[in-house]
Amino acid sequence: MNVDLIVQRPEGLYCPPGDFYIDPWRPVPRAVITHAHGDHARMGNGHYLASQKSEGVLRSRLGADIHLQTLAYGETVDHHGVRLSLHPAGHVLGSAQVRLEHGGQVWVASGDYFVSGAEDHNTTCEPFEPVRCHCFITESTFGLPIYRWLPQREVFDDINRWWQRNADTGRASLLMGYSFGKAQRILAGVDPAIGPIVTHGAVDPLNEAYRAAGVALPATHRVTDLDKAALSRALVIAPPSVQGSAWARRFGDASDAFASGWMQLRGARRRRAVDRGFVLSDHADWPGLQRAIRESRAERVIVTHGYEAIMVRWLQEQGLQAEAFETEYDDERVDAEKPAGDVESNE
Repeated sequence: MNVDLIVQRPEGLYCPPGDFYIDPWRPVPRAVITHAHGDHARMGNGHYLASQKSEGVLRSRLGADIHLQTLAYGETVDHHGVRLSLHPAGHVLGSAQVRLEHGGQVWVASGDYFVSGAEDHNTTCEPFEPVRCHCFITESTFGLPIYRWLPQREVFDDINRWWQRNADTGRASLLMGYSFGKAQRILAGVDPAIGPIVTHGAVDPLNEAYRAAGVALPATHRVTDLDKAALSRALVIAPPSVQGSAWARRFGDASDAFASGWMQLRGARRRRAVDRGFVLSDHADWPGLQRAIRESRAERVIVTHGYEAIMVRWLQEQGLQAEAFETEYDDERVDAEKPAGDVESNE
């Protein structure tokens, strides 16, 4: 009789034969971490296992002295008879899917991942790698048919045009997005020839971790580095928490914008009360979710955070064995992306 390789426990997703957890939300002795966002990598665990690429951002966010073991993508380790390896998820720097093999079964816990129906990949990290398995655990952050991303080059062209128009009229461009992952993806995609780029202090240490990992990002400045004339042409990248703050008011009559997959919804744009909304997400869109599940060749799919019920119903209609796990992961970080209230398709 096959034993499930991953089950739910109050502390998080648990591997019984291996006696470890994946992205636990309460402190545990041994934790495998898919990526360094705060809802998946939390403080207080005794031992962490993660990808080599994620070491810099994990130590930046959790502390330099955490007990951290790292693996290269595709490298395997055997723990209590469970063969474990990490594979690119395409979400943020170092993000990984966790492949477990034991007793003739292969399970993959994908964490958060980016696969686009437009066949883009996130240029600031390794692209998503399909991993064949018997059971695939998938997120469903944007698990509705309305979520279909445009080619990211079109999005960045739109951002550049907005920035250029503002710079031509002497108006700073404040673009808000999550400090880890979204900010670096914006930096890698915009045209630095338009003007100087200013980053908030919360973004700077993550930029350094990306650069240390070999990711090319343009030069950036702190707000105190530039005079008033330079600031009036600047692109300012900052977390959403700065909206309406004294820090943001330093840029005068700036045009403000928000970068998020949730910007596909008019209601979300209204609630954010920004001049522009750019649809840019580090998560899979609806066609991307379908593609990732299909390419896993899994006969069983377990759905986590997002639109679980809708995804489970759709998967069952495709003839797959499907169910959901209740987790404590945010659809996207509270600080960042999901607007208050429901975001069903009537928006």
